Amino acid sequence: MTFDNIKRNILLISEGVEYEVTALSNIAAYIYENMIDVNWVGFYILRDGKLILGPFQGKVACTEIELGHGVCGRSAKADEPIVVPNVHNYGDYISCDPETNSEIVFPIYKNGKLYGVLDIDSATVDRFHGQNNEGLVEVAYGISMVLDKTKA
Repeated sequence: MTFDNIKRNILLISEGVEYEVTALSNIAAYIYENMIDVNWVGFYILRDGKLILGPFQGKVACTEIELGHGVCGRSAKADEPIVVPNVHNYGDYISCDPETNSEIVFPIYKNGKLYGVLDIDSATVDRFHGQNNEGLVEVAYGISMVLDKTKA
């Protein structure tokens, strides 16, 4: 499945959805089911100056991440995507699943403001590279479009 299809289907399954948590839950499930070679897909949401665990698919995860710490915290603080080809070589990696070997994180927005991050993990080293970045940026943009239409 192409990233264009994933973005289009995220918009379709979220059409008319009123609440953020409902939309994000289905989006996490959809990405998890339709992306090849991922072992965790989910959201960390910015609340009270830190990231808190939001809807996800995969193993039990860290519940809070300080801004600037770990891949998710650094992505949120820098307000930019981060790709980690091998998490075992990332000095500030926060391990929730020992099977994870690579990670990609994208900031997501609601009404132009940082809302949180989309976090995707894989058991494969260097899973996220090249075209994945560009395609997943579009998916993250689609998620922000959905969030703009929802309420807390």
